[in-house]
Amino acid sequence: MPSTKVRRIVYFGTPEVAVAPLRALVGAGFEIELVVTRPDVRRGRGGEPSPSPVKKAALSLGLKVSHSTGEALRLAENRNDILGVVVAFGEIFGTPALQSLPMINVHFSMLPRWRGAAPVERAILSGDNRTGVCIIRVVEALDEGEIYASEEIEIADQDDLSGLREKLNDLGIKLLLRTLERGFDSATNQTGAATYAEKISSAEMRVDWRESASKILRQIRVGGAFTFLEKRRFKIMRAIQLVDAQVVGSPGEIVNTTKTSCSVVCGDGAISILRVQPEGKDQMSVEQWLNGARLKPGACFDK
Repeated sequence: MPSTKVRRIVYFGTPEVAVAPLRALVGAGFEIELVVTRPDVRRGRGGEPSPSPVKKAALSLGLKVSHSTGEALRLAENRNDILGVVVAFGEIFGTPALQSLPMINVHFSMLPRWRGAAPVERAILSGDNRTGVCIIRVVEALDEGEIYASEEIEIADQDDLSGLREKLNDLGIKLLLRTLERGFDSATNQTGAATYAEKISSAEMRVDWRESASKILRQIRVGGAFTFLEKRRFKIMRAIQLVDAQVVGSPGEIVNTTKTSCSVVCGDGAISILRVQPEGKDQMSVEQWLNGARLKPGACFDK
């Protein structure tokens, strides 16, 4: 790592979560010599190339953008006054790259728990009650670098993926700026058992109504939880757990239905649905859905 404080940065990032740290670095007066992001992706019916959120932000800030890690390495050649900052870039760096350009990473978990691509999702899905942010040195092994700064926060029962990401991003920006201002003389090795945060699969988001209400709510908080109603895919966007409610029925059965609300029986407990997205339709409130659903008595998900 650089022996002195660094003001010149090569920034590596791709999704929306990496935009705010980039803006914070610019706002703090760091010189962003290059922004490296993943290539444009063709989206929509017309197949028009769509730039990443980081690319859009970088161009709006007047920064130079590249899709090539090689360009960053050439820029850093024979220099010791430049540092790579990585936030959700989506690529693993090899030893030659790391020898040419030392890098730090803003990682959204308390390492070594949840190394990998989906640490925030895994923390929610696993029922963790605490998580945090680590600023680590980037090494070739996945998220195994020494830690320069870390801080922990509580995961609230109502935290969904976007809300928790926002909290962690704010914390990550604070730790990143503090680390860059302080320098890299102090670091600690990771200790404890490692767990790995693989990307969430679609199969993991299918609701099994035989599970507990608390587990099903965690799926919903991660986003993308789905079930089936009359053989059509049905997403549940928001819900709350019913406490001390009297519900009778089979797992998945829709009960206590009114014009504005309904509950669903789980293997242990029940939930009240707040927002949904039936297949082929936009998101809507449960009241809007119930007004047009014409549910029959005994209606049940996954039947």
